[in-house]
Amino acid sequence: MNGVPSRTPRALRRVLAPLLAAVLAFTAAGCGGGEGDEPGGIAGPGEVDSPGANAAIGSVLVRYAHLAEPTDGPWQVGSDVPLYAQLYDREPPADRLVAAESPAAESVEIVAQGGEVVEGGVELSPDKSVGLEEGGSYLVLRDVRQRIRGGDFVWVTLHFEDAGSLSMQVPAQTPTYDQESSPPPLPTLTG
Repeated sequence: MNGVPSRTPRALRRVLAPLLAAVLAFTAAGCGGGEGDEPGGIAGPGEVDSPGANAAIGSVLVRYAHLAEPTDGPWQVGSDVPLYAQLYDREPPADRLVAAESPAAESVEIVAQGGEVVEGGVELSPDKSVGLEEGGSYLVLRDVRQRIRGGDFVWVTLHFEDAGSLSMQVPAQTPTYDQESSPPPLPTLTG
């Protein structure tokens, strides 16, 4: 029964069977760790619990790629939607993110903190991760062509100078609720 010998008492089997299944699933997925599996503290390709999408092309790793959380309901047609990610080049010489595109937007731009377009792209580093994030350079999907809710996915293609082009599905971050704006509680059943 589930790989547990039948001589084992029933109560012990109920505890051991799910534990054994979890261990086997963990081992089969190849998930041996997390932070630190890759140089620069970037989780390796086996990481399964990371927020956002992960992908690789050549020596370039893209980690935690996601669209910003919609704040006042879904992103509406015509919105400009930030895209954040961590980039890491595993081998010298350093590569460069030079452009991006998406069928879900009129255009995709690399912008700086103030919103101005970054000319020449973003240089990666072979010894540390480069964050495309608020407060630095990041991507913006301009004039989106569809309504995007938290949890939806859109296709985005990243163009690197040396590694080439990488297309991936990027999720929109699911909104989180604070105490003041949390949804109403579910009704309870009385019996």
